[in-house]
Amino acid sequence: MPVIQTKTKLTEELKKLKHKLDLGLVPTMGALHNGHASLIKKAVEQNNNVVVSIFVNPTQFNNKEDLDKYPKTLDADIKLISEISNDIIVFTPEVSEIYQENIVPKTYDFDGLDKVMEGEFRDDHFNGVGTIVEELFKIVQPSKAYFGEKDFQQLRIIQKLTEIQHIPVEIIGCEIVREGHGLAMSSRNERLSKNTRQKAALIYETLKTAKNKFGTENALIIKDWVNDQFKNNKDFKLEYFDITDVETLTPIKNKIKSVKYRAFIAVYVENVRLIDNIALN
Repeated sequence: MPVIQTKTKLTEELKKLKHKLDLGLVPTMGALHNGHASLIKKAVEQNNNVVVSIFVNPTQFNNKEDLDKYPKTLDADIKLISEISNDIIVFTPEVSEIYQENIVPKTYDFDGLDKVMEGEFRDDHFNGVGTIVEELFKIVQPSKAYFGEKDFQQLRIIQKLTEIQHIPVEIIGCEIVREGHGLAMSSRNERLSKNTRQKAALIYETLKTAKNKFGTENALIIKDWVNDQFKNNKDFKLEYFDITDVETLTPIKNKIKSVKYRAFIAVYVENVRLIDNIALN
């Protein structure tokens, strides 16, 4: 299984492929888990050739401490990938290979998709995401790219990126993979104590109850109910809970039958920030 660190060598490797127009890309920041594995497996099922990138992108972190603490487990990541397929190309560039000396994000107009929820609390985060994803698309030139729905707002941003930058790649959204007790799989989960990790199942339980309530109750009442679930729980700090239109990510005002909605949540647990979401209809 080729493990490549430079753009030049990756380009050379891609030129050797027999089916150059059938190429799947799975961009990751490493610390891979079963959620990532599901993306990679889907890419392998749908493409003759697959590239998995492992790159901790500095321009999408607005908190340097968060960047410094991000786990780096390259040997374990390569092992996980090889157990899925030894034909996958793994791209593990250094920061200098991607950004040279100019470690700043580009600025995009995502038509407001980046101004709510994550964008409200993480300055320039989605410009950083857009910058690295556009660069990876330019280097790899995949026909399909795979992203998890746990980061649903990011998924919508990347779909918008391909539209505004006219990038000919099909974006495949993949279902959230959860731990046995319901917590959405995330590299950040490893920073939680075992006991708190079990308690964090409350996040998904709250989303499921919100979904049940959405059928009969007003969205503002549901939002107040969610706030109450976390208000008196010293183990959690709710950053936001929103119900939005799936396409525009506009917060709901009046429920419209023909519109699809999704509930989004961000919670701090043991100073670890966890996000999740659920389709409501």
